[in-house]
Amino acid sequence: MAMSLGSGAETGDFSEMHEINVTPFIDVMLVLLIIFMVAAPLSTVDIKVDLPTAAAPPQNRPQKPVYVTLSRDLTVSVGDTATTSDDFGRVLYDATGGKTDTRIFVRGDRLVAYGDLMNLLDVLRTAGFRRVALVSLEKVAN
Repeated sequence: MAMSLGSGAETGDFSEMHEINVTPFIDVMLVLLIIFMVAAPLSTVDIKVDLPTAAAPPQNRPQKPVYVTLSRDLTVSVGDTATTSDDFGRVLYDATGGKTDTRIFVRGDRLVAYGDLMNLLDVLRTAGFRRVALVSLEKVAN
């Protein structure tokens, strides 16, 4: 219990303080704030893709979809892993567990040339992946 050594200290008269020490509470809150500030950016996807919009209704997707992303700089990524053209097939087989009947969701930046996107689809087809879906953003009605 906190005691005050105020003006009654000379006479030996001690009185109780009825205040809560909030310093430990503030310390804990600042630590939690720092933890959340560090953890929040780590929970976002690092691949930035400017997807085009489409008016088609959204389709159901599987529990764990396999995304192949073609970025603006023509970098190909499987999931969140950037790959080279030599490793693309192996990384894709690892992501699908070797099942070529797995649906592959292709995300392409809107500034990627049509020919580059078709080259990626051709590589998927020659690797044996025939179930390909193109991903876009939903068109917002005005």
